[in-house]
Amino acid sequence: MHRRTGRLGATVLAGLLLAGTLVGCAEEGARPQGEAAPVAVTDAPTDAPVDGTTAEPTASASAVAALGAAPSRSASPTAKPSKTPTRKPTTAPRPRAVPKPPAETQVPPAPPKPAPTSCKPSYKGTQASRAQVKSALGDAAARTYWPTSAPDIKIPLDLLKATAWQESGWQSNIYACDGGVGLMQVMPGTATWMNQRFDQNYDIDDYQDNAYLGANYLAWLTKYIGDMYFESDFRLDADLCTAELNSCLLNAVISAYNYGHGAVAQEGKPLAIPNPSYVRNVRALMTECVCLAY
Repeated sequence: MHRRTGRLGATVLAGLLLAGTLVGCAEEGARPQGEAAPVAVTDAPTDAPVDGTTAEPTASASAVAALGAAPSRSASPTAKPSKTPTRKPTTAPRPRAVPKPPAETQVPPAPPKPAPTSCKPSYKGTQASRAQVKSALGDAAARTYWPTSAPDIKIPLDLLKATAWQESGWQSNIYACDGGVGLMQVMPGTATWMNQRFDQNYDIDDYQDNAYLGANYLAWLTKYIGDMYFESDFRLDADLCTAELNSCLLNAVISAYNYGHGAVAQEGKPLAIPNPSYVRNVRALMTECVCLAY
């Protein structure tokens, strides 16, 4: 009885093992043909660098044998490709030793000779309040002066405030002996040229228009000098300047506003800063001027 039971048990055990094997094969073949077994995939973070390498999970040998070659990944039809933002370099190009020919061939007249130091300025009309001047300078700084060829040119408000303080002390009704008028001390000849060049009708005696004329002239100098010496990099950031005054576009534009474009940018010659004291004064006023708090 016990021996028969042992043989029967062995027979039953063998049958169970065979059945288990058949069941296992049936379950493996239950998946529809052509459908791969689900594999957990962890997406890379959306802010990962596009040129970075993401480590793929390594499948075991048995899984590879069962599933065949892994399918190639393809982007989802609805997924939008991530874009890496284009960033400008943190350092500006060094000024060219030999400038490119100027792209802007229509140039303003040269500034007049300095007036005698004994001459005192005169005043006409009513002086605009500090609040009015602040508003006018803010409006001028917010404008885009080259909307087609260089829309990224903007005149920083601190530069505009500092230049107006250096030129007139924010006095809108002052007339200098050398011909400079108003808030930005715009020369009448420069105003006439700019109105013709840009098809405008700015009134040099109006403090708001005077602010626009001054900002427009700074924008023109930025385009003119930036094209010639700085590979059309028009950034007027103080952080791009070094101890050398001729190292950045900001210093060159400040210098040219006072001395004229021809004294700073000349064909075939390196960038020049003929008035270092003026440039240093305006640069200091950009961070220390009492006018910044108005």
